Amino acid sequence: MTRRQTSGARHSLKQDNNQKVTFAKSASAPFVTNSDIEIPIGKRTLFYRFFEIITPVLTFSVIILAVILSWINAFWGAVYILVWVILFFVKGLGVLYSMVLGRNNFYKSITIDWHRRLLDLQEGKVSHHDKTEFLYEKHQRCVALYTDQKRIEMPIEKVYHLVIMAAYNESFEVIDATMKSLVDTTYNKDRMIICLAYEQRGGEDIAKTARLLKTKYQDNFADFVTVEHPDGLPNEVIGKGGNITYAGKYMSQYLKQQGIDSRFVIVTTLDSDNKPHPMYFDYVTYEYVIYKDRKQLSFQPVSLFLNNIWDAPAPARVIATGNSFWNLICSVRPYALRNFASHSQPMDALEDMNFWSVRTIVEDGHQYWRSYFHFNGHYAVIPIYLPIYQDAVMSETYRKTLKAQFMQLRRWAYGVSDVPYVALNLAKRHTDNMFKGVVKLLMLMESVVSLGISSIIIAFGGWLPLLFNRAAHHSIEAHQLPITISFIQKIAMVGIIAMVVFSIIMLPPKPKRYKKTRYLMMVLQWALIPITSILYSSLSSLYSQFRLMTGRYLDKFDVTEKTLVKDK
Repeated sequence: MTRRQTSGARHSLKQDNNQKVTFAKSASAPFVTNSDIEIPIGKRTLFYRFFEIITPVLTFSVIILAVILSWINAFWGAVYILVWVILFFVKGLGVLYSMVLGRNNFYKSITIDWHRRLLDLQEGKVSHHDKTEFLYEKHQRCVALYTDQKRIEMPIEKVYHLVIMAAYNESFEVIDATMKSLVDTTYNKDRMIICLAYEQRGGEDIAKTARLLKTKYQDNFADFVTVEHPDGLPNEVIGKGGNITYAGKYMSQYLKQQGIDSRFVIVTTLDSDNKPHPMYFDYVTYEYVIYKDRKQLSFQPVSLFLNNIWDAPAPARVIATGNSFWNLICSVRPYALRNFASHSQPMDALEDMNFWSVRTIVEDGHQYWRSYFHFNGHYAVIPIYLPIYQDAVMSETYRKTLKAQFMQLRRWAYGVSDVPYVALNLAKRHTDNMFKGVVKLLMLMESVVSLGISSIIIAFGGWLPLLFNRAAHHSIEAHQLPITISFIQKIAMVGIIAMVVFSIIMLPPKPKRYKKTRYLMMVLQWALIPITSILYSSLSSLYSQFRLMTGRYLDKFDVTEKTLVKDK
């Protein structure tokens, strides 16, 4: 094994709006050890294989049953399909409501001076009285509750932010843009430690990039550390989880050497193209110090794939914007909010659970379940209504971009592999709220099934009785089904129109290299939704489920290529 570490010269170390989180460690259900929450290696048990198979079977059965019923009896086939379409429509209404609410929370939050609010906590008084501000009443309560005792227990001035940035073979320009965004944050840089975790398999180019970045930015932060993740470590899949876990373990020892208590360190994982909002770290610190059981929390920002949205091809733009909206939607759904992409978690919690899983390619979403079972159900994700901007998929050619987009979505869809993991942990241990755990499992399964079938049923379901049943040509129900679904789709266009409007509002400034007509393309691109929904969202989900069902596990993290376009 090899390891590289350098220190910077400026080394000063020598939920909903009223969400309440109160946990208590149960004597009957102590927190589990990290070995108890790891994904199995090798051959699965029959129990585990059953739950690997059951969700894909349900997904494919919905589609197959629609064909069989349409073939046997046109009427019952039409009823079956219409029930599914109505369910998706009702679910879509809820999604639309959450999208509007999430968008409102987001735009209110970015107008707040979170750095000033953090100072209010330190000073013990509210510095202004603008009652129209978002979460103002909560802020008043937080300032009142952040008593001298809490200041002694968790003093804000002692809180460090450790940023672990994962890199594989990205260019200097890509990572440099992220580093600039970290320099521009408002949090005290003497309390920020940067760890660039790069892969040995990335070759000498990424090692050289790490050295250049260290030289350029070492004076901007409390410390700048580079850690090389060795290739081929045992029991690791090729992925981000192994890289950031190796770096996390190294930094844990580093903090001990520096005499820094892990309780005062918040760890944020970033991809090399991520750009946090300038006040993101202030906001996270604010939320971290006000909660009593902060160790059992993580903090989830809104991931917006807008960095290069003007340059990406139209299909990638539609998918990236849709994913951004989904993250806004999840931010106002505490019951559904889970870790995704970049997020923050206390170092002492990560040490207890041996950091992230090294056996899955979806270490971000899996971290939620890993934490949930480590704390026996006493775990929550706190929404941070500020963005971390990320890149839309864009490769050097149009064809490569389309392929890379599918590979990214199939990796995300492989979150279906968490179903057997959750089922196993619910079966072998009793959390303090077993009912809540079972509901979460069912919600996970439902989301996986819906992702795989919704676009296909909506697009083709209305024609199945006419295609597979000759007698259906004389059936009123079979002829009315496409008309009825078409009418429902027209109503659903309200949601599409809202997405189009919001997407234009959310756009970053237009690069000078594009004319104003580019805005027209940003509107017309939404005509691709039926194509992207079927060919990417549904098929990537079906592909991942089929791989899991047949035991052909996805065990390699396909790094999404990142390409920069600059004005001449």
